[in-house]
Amino acid sequence: MADDSAAGKGATPRAPAGSERRPEPEHTTPAKREHGRVPTAGGEDARGERPFGRLGRPFDRRSPFFVGMSGAAGVAVTYALIQLIISARDVLVLIGLAMFLAIGLNPAVEWLVRMRLPRWAALVGVILGTLGLVGGFLALAIPTIVEQAGQFAKDAPGYLRSLQDRHSLLGELNQRFQIQRRLTELVSGGAGVSLAGGLLGAGKIVLSTAASFLIVCVLMIYFLADMPRITGTIYRCVPSSRRPRFVAITEEILTKVGAYVLGNLITSVIAGVATYLWLEAFGVPYPVLLGMFVALVDLVPVVGSTIAGVVVCLVALTVSFPVALATLGFYIAYRFLEDYLIVPKIMGKAVDVPGVVTVLAVLIGGALLGMIGALIAIPVAAALRLLLREIAFPRLDRS
Repeated sequence: MADDSAAGKGATPRAPAGSERRPEPEHTTPAKREHGRVPTAGGEDARGERPFGRLGRPFDRRSPFFVGMSGAAGVAVTYALIQLIISARDVLVLIGLAMFLAIGLNPAVEWLVRMRLPRWAALVGVILGTLGLVGGFLALAIPTIVEQAGQFAKDAPGYLRSLQDRHSLLGELNQRFQIQRRLTELVSGGAGVSLAGGLLGAGKIVLSTAASFLIVCVLMIYFLADMPRITGTIYRCVPSSRRPRFVAITEEILTKVGAYVLGNLITSVIAGVATYLWLEAFGVPYPVLLGMFVALVDLVPVVGSTIAGVVVCLVALTVSFPVALATLGFYIAYRFLEDYLIVPKIMGKAVDVPGVVTVLAVLIGGALLGMIGALIAIPVAAALRLLLREIAFPRLDRS
């Protein structure tokens, strides 16, 4: 009892079990509680509440509204791209022609690089060589063209008298096609405005052609200088796993285009020289001018030599009908010689395109882009044929 009383006097009395005092909770306002929440993923706070409400169901991508909007957006973008291409068609054609010529001259630059020349030196050498050939050709051709144009102006009265003679060949052509009447309407009466407009239009065509030629030359030089960088950028756009095969196919296409351009230039020069020699031998007027015309038109495959032959035969009619007939036979023989001997020997198997595909490609290219389309049609057909053989056909065979 003493111990209990002593303990009771000196000790602090203990509270009953379950009645311990807890710390008073800190008084917080609703604003403090809102700021004190820690958001988690999905917009939840630390206590699992969503201050902005629960997320709705995902949008149904198969709903008619979503499908309609996606289709309308696709049609609008496609239409805008088509209109953009149509508006910039002329510029795109010039860019494509410049790239085509740069690819054609690139093998010469690469050959000089392999001969341990810096690329800039090889580029300058190729450009100077090309300009030298063109300048030398013009230096030889322009005086002759001027001389023969003066001769044509001197012989024009004689041609007019032949047009009035019904017993001559020109007279018969005049009776059938009314050539003299059309010329008279052009230069007399109210046709003076038409003649002036025609001359003004011809001047615009000449200026536009000169500007286009300058643009193509400048772009060709830039493309030729940056060809490794351009091809490298294109290669990097392809996944690494498919890059080696893509590089191999692209290099093969570039090789075919280069071989085609060089071979086409050589065959055109041969056609122009052969025409000049034939016309000079038979006394047909304007042999140099017609030889240049044949060399230029022969750049267009398949149909170029045919058009040139028709024009030259018409000029040969001014000499005599037998000379015109012999000239026609010459062009028929040369066409077979070019198709079965010259072209296979010069180009070889560099551009491996069947004859039917060649004709169809030239016709379609000419219908779409004119002379430029016919010029690039065969290399494009060769590239498509290579892609079909290496990519499309193997996949179809495995399917």
